[in-house]
Amino acid sequence: MCTTCGCGGHDATLEGGRTFRRADALAVAIGAVRSHAHAHAGGAPGHGHGEGHGHDHAPEAGAASRVLQVERDLLAKNDAIAASNRRVLRERGVFALNLVSSPGSGKTTLLVRTIEAWAGRSPLAVVEGDQQTSFDADRIRATGAPAVQVNTGKGCHLDAAMVRGAIARLGVAQRSLLFIENVGNLVCPAAFDLGEAHKVVILSVTEGEDKPLKYPDMFRAADLMLLNKIDLAPYVSFDRARAIDMARRVRPGLEVIELSATTGAGMERWLGWLEAGWRRCATAVPAASPGAPAA
Repeated sequence: MCTTCGCGGHDATLEGGRTFRRADALAVAIGAVRSHAHAHAGGAPGHGHGEGHGHDHAPEAGAASRVLQVERDLLAKNDAIAASNRRVLRERGVFALNLVSSPGSGKTTLLVRTIEAWAGRSPLAVVEGDQQTSFDADRIRATGAPAVQVNTGKGCHLDAAMVRGAIARLGVAQRSLLFIENVGNLVCPAAFDLGEAHKVVILSVTEGEDKPLKYPDMFRAADLMLLNKIDLAPYVSFDRARAIDMARRVRPGLEVIELSATTGAGMERWLGWLEAGWRRCATAVPAASPGAPAA
């Protein structure tokens, strides 16, 4: 959670100037309870009890309890917005995927290759999440696909409110495919529902095969694992079978597709998975459906 990684209390920006306040209440609450705990534990001036006042406030336990409650409240608010996102996307027949991974796994290269191969099948749009720059959104737009960049500043993940704003800005078409490329991070994105149909975790052979056991929440939350950069497998020390086994220890039955976004190996299976999911969403809605969510 964000109290561990330190991303609470920072702003995120959507292209065009909109600013999202990130978990300000959490940052304030953490500061308040830690100050209170310090005052009790350290006998800070002005506490008013004096030495040996004869009772134990258990400051650390109280602080942890209050921070946990604020975390729960913030996640509940996020989940409510995510449920609204999901409802609107389903009403429009949009197949939305949340792509998650470590930095450098090849998410953007895979997206570019996928967009090029998807051409003509349906409308497609991309929400790009990064701490800074619009480099990845620029790469996506170079393919002709609409994309909007969300910069999270010091934040380490997208949340449902940011995605709601991005969807409104994109004006996602009915019966389309929506990719949400999350910030490169295998921790916090696991806890934040964005309203997607599925989380897709990408693991590359240039990483350790033990990643699923080191970061189990992310692999447990995913419905599909893409094992990317298999063209590099002969040149790196990576046990593909062991990596898949570890992922399935965390998420029994997890579907795995091995591919290379660079050479195209395995891409047909990935495209087949996408088309099956997109068709389920697209055929579940009538010809007319409600508009995109408001910003």
